Amino acid sequence: MTEEERQVVARLTELGIPYTRHEHPPVATVEEAEQHWTGIDATHCKNLFLRNQKGNRHYLVVLMHLKKADLRKVADQIGDGKLSFASPERLMTRLGLTPGSVSPFGLINDRDHSVRVVLDRDLKSASRLSFHPNINTVTFTIAAADFQRFLHACGNTVQHVTV
Repeated sequence: MTEEERQVVARLTELGIPYTRHEHPPVATVEEAEQHWTGIDATHCKNLFLRNQKGNRHYLVVLMHLKKADLRKVADQIGDGKLSFASPERLMTRLGLTPGSVSPFGLINDRDHSVRVVLDRDLKSASRLSFHPNINTVTFTIAAADFQRFLHACGNTVQHVTV
């Protein structure tokens, strides 16, 4: 188990959130991960780390893995200008993550709660969700209600949009 995963396990344990662990080869994209999700009963998510045009606001957009995010529509709904993908350096600075391992669990590294979380409204209908525990060789599944508890405990701003 990596240090990144240990930190996620410690936080989930502290919050009393049960999870199921699934190990697999390293995957950097949803397309690579899909072949390893067979038999995992959960709504699989895509996680996008974005910044606004000025670079003074950062967003973690979480949506169902099969959806394509129209960044202009997302920006309109959250009331910000043009959104684009943030650099690997910004990702490391804000969430302590590397490309290919972006996950809401990275919020445990966002000490000043500056990253804004943007959730696809369709995730509200999910019963279980899956995410990397900040490393792309493992997938955790947790109950959707427990994911909401995790987000609340992180203290970041959370907004729902239609993707």
